[in-house]
Amino acid sequence: MPNEPRTVSDPFETLGLDPAQTALYSAVLRLHRATRSDLAQAMDGPVEKVGRQLDDLVKLGVIDEQSGEYLARHPAAALGRVIAARLDRLAEESRMIDSALGSIRGLIRDYDAGRDYQSGPFTVELVSGADVLYESVAGMAVQAPGLELLTAVPDERTMTDFVRKFADLWIDAQERKLLTVHAIVPVNTLPLPGVRDQLTRLVESGGQVRTMDRVPSWFMTVGAEAAGLPALWGGNLPDLAYNFHLVRAPVVVGVLQSLFGELWGRAVPLPWYRGGGMVQVLRLAAQGMCDESIARQLGVSVRTVRARFADAIAELGAQSRFHAGVEATRRGWLS
Repeated sequence: MPNEPRTVSDPFETLGLDPAQTALYSAVLRLHRATRSDLAQAMDGPVEKVGRQLDDLVKLGVIDEQSGEYLARHPAAALGRVIAARLDRLAEESRMIDSALGSIRGLIRDYDAGRDYQSGPFTVELVSGADVLYESVAGMAVQAPGLELLTAVPDERTMTDFVRKFADLWIDAQERKLLTVHAIVPVNTLPLPGVRDQLTRLVESGGQVRTMDRVPSWFMTVGAEAAGLPALWGGNLPDLAYNFHLVRAPVVVGVLQSLFGELWGRAVPLPWYRGGGMVQVLRLAAQGMCDESIARQLGVSVRTVRARFADAIAELGAQSRFHAGVEATRRGWLS
């Protein structure tokens, strides 16, 4: 019942002492040195029972037994040892709980896979047309702002269409914080007309771009629920008349996100950001300037300054801005 008084447990029970053992331990403290018979008389109990309890106290390390007599240790030392042992057990239990929590992500993946399996075939929509592709991404971003878009561009034709026709739409959505774009592009597409300008705008509005010698296929993921796959893996969109499959299944999205992460780890930042932009912000920061002052000095946004710091930290393998400055100095970037 709500009004019933709460029972306060014996604090020593936490250390493994039941009330009878606690009472016997108090008797040993008072007598300081006593035989089993002396303590049985003090506790007004049978010698056999008191003897078993004394053996337990000796095992716990709170009293000593010498030649049939039981001696009390100082409570601070005796109980401190018991508390330390208990804390060690709690620490081990905490580590086991942390390990179990870390396993939950895998269980969630299993749950999603099972849900997808039980719900029947994946929800797959055959989409046709470049306008539908880029507008559908923007539409998903409007419905759930803050989406992360991961996309891989495999060839020159797809890149040319992107920079000429569709980059503006995604850059505008990114500036309005509807989505964040991470793109992997072939390094041989960088000299194409307009590519540098559009990719620079994409990065300066908050996106990230890396390059590879060869990108295996076009694909994309939009948030955690949708993915785009070409009609033929390894093909490009223009050759397939922009026919692609829009798949809505977490397990498929998860696989493609893992693939993107693997490719991203092998890719490198855009060459014009590996040098000038990163060096500029590191050099000005070394002079004691804050992000806002650096942005005014360079004529860019604060978002761009912070993106360049992030690129510098990643490129230098640093743990912080300070570490990046130290590493850049060591490599001669700031000389």
